[in-house]
Amino acid sequence: MPNEAPRAHALGVNHVVLEVGDLDAALDFYGQIFQFTLRGRSETAVFIDLGDQFLQFSLGKTQDADERRHFGLVVDDRAAVRARLDAMGVEIFERLNFRDPWGNRVEVVPYDNIQFPKAPAVLAAMGAGEIAKTPAAMEELRAKGMWREDDAP
Repeated sequence: MPNEAPRAHALGVNHVVLEVGDLDAALDFYGQIFQFTLRGRSETAVFIDLGDQFLQFSLGKTQDADERRHFGLVVDDRAAVRARLDAMGVEIFERLNFRDPWGNRVEVVPYDNIQFPKAPAVLAAMGAGEIAKTPAAMEELRAKGMWREDDAP
């Protein structure tokens, strides 16, 4: 198409906003499951750092509980998340999906088996250290030109 304006390359997701009914309760709920750093707070929102990305909790839940709509939160230790959710009495369904008290659906995804790598400095700053990728994830990364052997930590 001539005269078509150039399109931007989508480079990733910077943050996700979850609507909640109580900011302190959201910090408590998610803080029982995940390690994170509080980035900032206002009267209507809380921001938590998750490495080089962040979550925002915003007051004002307006819709019913999520059925299929969700986001995948990448972790270094799915077993620890499962144990925490079990201890909290949170229902787990479809692999390792759960809903928070406001109905936001979260899928917990293992870092070792996904097709994006984090820079070693980012992993180190997050306290995650080196996490080896599965052979399947490595092959997907290589096939997309997103990994070379000299990229290894």
